[in-house]
Amino acid sequence: MTIAGILKHKAGAHEVVCVRPEDSVTEVVRVLNDKRIGAVLVQDASEQVVGILSERDIVRSLAANGAKTLDMSASQLMTRHIRTATPRTTVVEAMAMMTEGRFRHVPVLEDGRLVGLVSIGDVVKTRIREQESEVDSLKAYVAGAA
Repeated sequence: MTIAGILKHKAGAHEVVCVRPEDSVTEVVRVLNDKRIGAVLVQDASEQVVGILSERDIVRSLAANGAKTLDMSASQLMTRHIRTATPRTTVVEAMAMMTEGRFRHVPVLEDGRLVGLVSIGDVVKTRIREQESEVDSLKAYVAGAA
């Protein structure tokens, strides 16, 4: 299966929560809390993805900078060099990319345009479903051959 398959079956897949680089971390925390999500993409005025900001980024800054973190901007904390996927990226490729890079969210771009965001949870759920289907097929094959 591909990332396109995940997006097709994911509720709200094409509704990606984004913030602006100048938004304060306080505003970002509100968005993360209100939407019950772990990361937001950061887009500039031309809607180009310029980074990603996760709960981890905020917690690390809180540990290093304390309450000053809340007055910082998204651009000060965001990860700028992000890996992206396309709708044609396979689930196995996405899982490997996320595992090797030790990150949990991947923006999905098509022709440079943002079309979705997948999490490690989305990828793992899909992989488990694939493996369950394979097991069921093998059981049916073995039962039919017996």
